[in-house]
Amino acid sequence: MKTAQQWFDEYAISHQNKTNITIHFICVPAIFFSVIGLLMSIPTTLLENTFGLYNPLIENWATVVIAFVLIFYLRLGFWYFINMLLVSLLSIIGNYWLSGFGNLAIISFVIFVVAWIGQFYGHKVEGKKPSFIKDLQFLLIGPLWVLKKIGK
Repeated sequence: MKTAQQWFDEYAISHQNKTNITIHFICVPAIFFSVIGLLMSIPTTLLENTFGLYNPLIENWATVVIAFVLIFYLRLGFWYFINMLLVSLLSIIGNYWLSGFGNLAIISFVIFVVAWIGQFYGHKVEGKKPSFIKDLQFLLIGPLWVLKKIGK
């Protein structure tokens, strides 16, 4: 498995243009957030049917997917795991809050589409293809790369 720095170095190759980087600072978190929202929109009733309990912050498909995704981040390093755990928890809470304003699936879908349009525009400006075309794992590196850049 590649180290985190190897992933970042390879990701940075197609992210040199300031406009593209700025777009990524907005769109990558928006895509991550919207995917969490889309996953939270998938109905679940396991706990409710089994124990008569239901907590939408815990019982949702986003929590299941995040658990597996966090294993990827843990393999890169403990602090990457902690950072993405925090981002994931904030995304779940934010989407739960956002669901109070309407249909979360529709809101998340709109955010997702608009953010991807932004991403592809950024790569058009950059003149390079998005990294995930080479390796889908770059879809998980993008949010971490943004966090790392913000942290500098």
